[in-house]
Amino acid sequence: MKLRSEPLVSLITLNYNQTGITCEFPESTKNLTYKNFETIVVDNASTVNPTAQIEAGNYPNVKILLSEKNLGFTGGNNLGMRHAKGDFVFIVNNDTEVTPDLLERLLAPFENDPTIGVTCPKIRYFSHPNTIQYAGFNPMNLFTGRQSAVGSNEDDQGQYNVSGPTNCAHGAAMLVKREVLEKVGMFADKFFIYYEESDWSARIIRAGYKIQYVADGLIYHKESITMGKESAIKAYYHTRNRILYMRRNTNPVQLASFTLFFTAFTFPKSVLKYTVRGQFKHLKSFLKGTFWNLTNSSYSPVS
Repeated sequence: MKLRSEPLVSLITLNYNQTGITCEFPESTKNLTYKNFETIVVDNASTVNPTAQIEAGNYPNVKILLSEKNLGFTGGNNLGMRHAKGDFVFIVNNDTEVTPDLLERLLAPFENDPTIGVTCPKIRYFSHPNTIQYAGFNPMNLFTGRQSAVGSNEDDQGQYNVSGPTNCAHGAAMLVKREVLEKVGMFADKFFIYYEESDWSARIIRAGYKIQYVADGLIYHKESITMGKESAIKAYYHTRNRILYMRRNTNPVQLASFTLFFTAFTFPKSVLKYTVRGQFKHLKSFLKGTFWNLTNSSYSPVS
């Protein structure tokens, strides 16, 4: 696929005590047919410095940034973006593997529509390579504070092979043009992890940009290696940031409706679920995440 120009793309990925997994990502980039890219690996204060292991892989144009503390998904990627030289930044999970023409596919829509600010590929599961994880996002339900991915867990039979605007980018793989960073800012640091791409997407769309799902771009995702599907820390951040997102991205009527729903249904249901299951660490995390919002501002730096 030939592009009119070949802008520099900065691939930004995070490492946290997963250097072996992280090395598999730049290994896969060796197969990219688009060659004008740099890779920035941000290490979020791993217990072992990953530099030697990454450098031993002889990966193309890799820069390693070592953070003295764990900055989370938001802060780690923001650090990478501040050091990125590219005309575009590709926020991409370390537990993904690219396909050869991915960057050409993601860059192409920008050449035809200046209102596009972000492009995202189709995401399929690495362990189930024909099963869709993401083919765009449905609108955020402003009553429940939940959002679902289009095509989630469906067998890919070509039913989502038409590209078009979508409601939210996916944090595992999103190509962002530099103009967006300059006008909208980066991730809101306060989220740390979870709901951060939803918040960023909402701000990007409010600024007048489109988020484009690119159906012929494809990446494979090794989902939930870091956090685990039912970890207590995930319960904390999901709960805390679900409420935080609504505080930052809704009007007073919408927020009041969500608060009523959360108080009347989500809160008692979750307390009962964790209690019956004997998941008392999860219960503590859920309560902590809920009440955090009563004592903390919704404001967060975004650049």
